[in-house]
Amino acid sequence: MNNADAATDPWTVVIGQPDVTQSLRAAVSSPVHAYMFVGPAGTGKKVAAGVFAGELLAESDPDNADRHRSLATRFAHPDVRLVTPTGSEFRLQESQRLVSEASRSPMEGTRKVVIAERFHDANNKAMPVLLKVAEEPPDSTIFIFLADRLAPEQITVASRCTRIEFRSIHEDQIVAALVADGVDAEVAVRSAEASGGNLARARVLSTDQLLMTRRNAWWSAPDRIDETGASVAVLVEEIRGLIDDSMAALKAIHSAEIKVLDEHEKQYGTRGSGRLDLEAHHRRVQRSHRNNELVFGLATLARRYREEIESADPPRVRRLSEAVDRLGSATKSLDRSPNESLMLLALLLDMPPV
Repeated sequence: MNNADAATDPWTVVIGQPDVTQSLRAAVSSPVHAYMFVGPAGTGKKVAAGVFAGELLAESDPDNADRHRSLATRFAHPDVRLVTPTGSEFRLQESQRLVSEASRSPMEGTRKVVIAERFHDANNKAMPVLLKVAEEPPDSTIFIFLADRLAPEQITVASRCTRIEFRSIHEDQIVAALVADGVDAEVAVRSAEASGGNLARARVLSTDQLLMTRRNAWWSAPDRIDETGASVAVLVEEIRGLIDDSMAALKAIHSAEIKVLDEHEKQYGTRGSGRLDLEAHHRRVQRSHRNNELVFGLATLARRYREEIESADPPRVRRLSEAVDRLGSATKSLDRSPNESLMLLALLLDMPPV
């Protein structure tokens, strides 16, 4: 995205969400006390929250509008506070921090915006505090909660907010965004296909030298399936090995972070070092990465079978269509964290050869 475009219209950085930008533009002049941004990871919720915060502050202080917008979109504004869980859950201590941030008067104007990331990870101890602050917010504070999804126990808090729905971004829009970033067009297409509608993941994949190796392994799987357990077992081990390889850079980053923590603990002791939180964060990020890789792989398989349907005779069309449906069901089941190896073995044994 061109910097000049963003300067002219800050909303241009929110890619592929026209309904969202229309709703939030309209809300700037008369905002409510709390918003719930809900949608899959990588669809621009945090980016939109930064832009919306900047517009809210600019509207209340137009003489300094450009400054408010610039700082808010970088989450560097003193009246835009970001509350992010450090561990695997949004806990009581994070909800108390949110209340503390909200209770302070604005530093520069009449408004402040408090943004809570990963509301979907809020646990039962955090919920009463979050409900209270959503029902009785300070007059000067506007809350924005960001959630990938909502559990039944979180609906009560969500009902106190204006809900803004984010959708998976269309591949064409992701390709356009990557090309605007300077990515080669062919790489942009492959990265968009592998992203599952997640622009943030697409940007990472556009620099991944092994992406095509993994994509080709999934794409060629139907050529190697012979409906025997032995061939499928070999294929599953190869695929899982490629996913392991894709995590190498991520694990190296995490190892470096643990090394820094080790040095800190040697110097200052283990009390309050945050090791458990950091380890929990690493596990969450690694699970998310593997899940994204499986989503990518299953989507690639589904594309291959859809391509085969175009030239298949009627009896075979039915079996290929059933395979596509089975892949869709398997993708949905990933939210339940199935055993990866067993899931892939059962799934590929049920896939037709090509």
